[in-house]
Amino acid sequence: MLRTHTCGELRINAVNEEVILSGWVQRTRDKGGLIWIDLRDRYGITQIILEEGETTPQILETARKLGREFVISVTGKVVERQSKNPKISTGDIEIRATKMEVLNPAKLPPFTIEDTTDGGEDLRMKYRYLDLRRNPVRQNLELRHRLAKAVRDYMDEHNFLEVETPVLIKSTPEGARDFVVPSRMHAGEFYALPQSPQTFKQLLMVSGFDRYFQLVKCFRDEDLRADRQPEFTQIDCEMAFVTQEDILQTFEGLTKYLFEKVLQVPLSGAFPRMSYADAMRLYGSDKPDIRFDMKFVELNEVTQNKGFKVFDSAELVLGICAKGVAENYSRKKLDALTKFVKRPQIGAKGLVYLKCNKDGSFKSSVDKFYSQDDLKKWADKLGAEVGDLILVLSGETNHTRKAMNELRLEMGNQLGLRKNDDFKPLWVLDFPLLEWDQETERYHAMHHPFTSPKPEDMDKLETNAGQVRANAYDLVINGTEMGGGSIRIHDRGIQEQMFNLLGFTEEEAKAQFGFLMDAFEYGAPPHGGIAFGFDRLCALFGGQETIRDFIAFPKNNAGKDVMIDTPSPIAAEQLDELYLNIQEKK
Repeated sequence: MLRTHTCGELRINAVNEEVILSGWVQRTRDKGGLIWIDLRDRYGITQIILEEGETTPQILETARKLGREFVISVTGKVVERQSKNPKISTGDIEIRATKMEVLNPAKLPPFTIEDTTDGGEDLRMKYRYLDLRRNPVRQNLELRHRLAKAVRDYMDEHNFLEVETPVLIKSTPEGARDFVVPSRMHAGEFYALPQSPQTFKQLLMVSGFDRYFQLVKCFRDEDLRADRQPEFTQIDCEMAFVTQEDILQTFEGLTKYLFEKVLQVPLSGAFPRMSYADAMRLYGSDKPDIRFDMKFVELNEVTQNKGFKVFDSAELVLGICAKGVAENYSRKKLDALTKFVKRPQIGAKGLVYLKCNKDGSFKSSVDKFYSQDDLKKWADKLGAEVGDLILVLSGETNHTRKAMNELRLEMGNQLGLRKNDDFKPLWVLDFPLLEWDQETERYHAMHHPFTSPKPEDMDKLETNAGQVRANAYDLVINGTEMGGGSIRIHDRGIQEQMFNLLGFTEEEAKAQFGFLMDAFEYGAPPHGGIAFGFDRLCALFGGQETIRDFIAFPKNNAGKDVMIDTPSPIAAEQLDELYLNIQEKK
């Protein structure tokens, strides 16, 4: 054996045992007559001691040549440490070496393999196999493992079958660009990598597998950000003979189970629910962060027709109230908030503030247009009290709501109201089924083409399609969409009607989804499902914003793997085999 124990295993009760440890050299300390080596593996660190007079000269010579990250094997006796280290689990003991073997020397790493490293992100991504040796990164992947195991345990207990679905599939429109794979055997034809297993899980319901799940890789060729990667993992789920309420109850149960099992955090009570319309009206987002208040209040009634053209010409005037912080916001801080909302990605033209002073008076950036009585009406509308700060934006309705959402979140950050250890789940329901695209001048599915309309809105499909609500739901936690799904269409006639609304010709619908439509004619049960962003759940449970830290070998913000240098060109012979020609980028 190359080891009898791991480097995180031995305790004081192992004193006098002969053991063999193997691992990486974290550091060495040579004090002349004494040498200490910190030996590390995945499980922890154990200190090795070598002493002149006790240790053979050959072993001492070997120890003095060790460098960081050398892989070694050490045989020795467990002894009690004279100077104990309470910061590590093995801190009561050390190994007095009687034999040492260098299993593999190592070059000096390009950054220190420590919890806090001197390596920048680009460097660590290039040498990801070294970055994975660091405790924080390893712990992230251990958390991912525990979450995956807990998911499988819960799903198994609730009679779900884990079924693998194909990775090489047909290209279908699901909201993002496909990654495509050329076929050598079928010249000029392509597979696509799945954006999700959507049609396959519906086919499994037709097949009678009434409860399906899968921890599945999905692929979307879209712009990246902290919570997106070109390949990501979903907890993909589907159930037959269910209503929306059955889905919500089942996966609210899964969410509570994961928090209790993995984080030991109980989520008590039923998750609150909110309609999409209310989420947009009160928060300007379909994934509101409800860890703090600051709901939107419409102020048109008390701000317009007073001679202030910015408000008078606005479709919507919106305010939020930050409690008890007016004194903390100097003119400099307020100017910084104005710059924040004017950034191109937010695009507000300006910001108006109102301070509720201690003496009961009001101070605003638009005092010349509004009397103290006018400003009191603002405060009353927002429920503001002495010491509160009101912030106001105006303009076109949708744009103003989105801008105010960004400002609200920024205020939540500045005031420390978005705590990582405070978890507030929310179901968002009743999304629009369709959204109108001005460029293409046609409707697009807000979720995907297989989402069922609300039964009570079915009669509007032909007469007022834009007002039809979807039988769809999203699970939002702390302002991030963690999961989303819907009750599906299971009737061929309704599915054909949906394709027609989305602008598909009969030929296009048959070419892309004929297999599904045909399946519906062989006894398709009512069914619905949901998919959770597994990487996002990992990041949430780990108290971080970026999902990259919870993926073993992620891509960077440009979609590249800088470690293996991909995407990269392929050989001309391969292109010829695939009947492909590469054009220069214009």
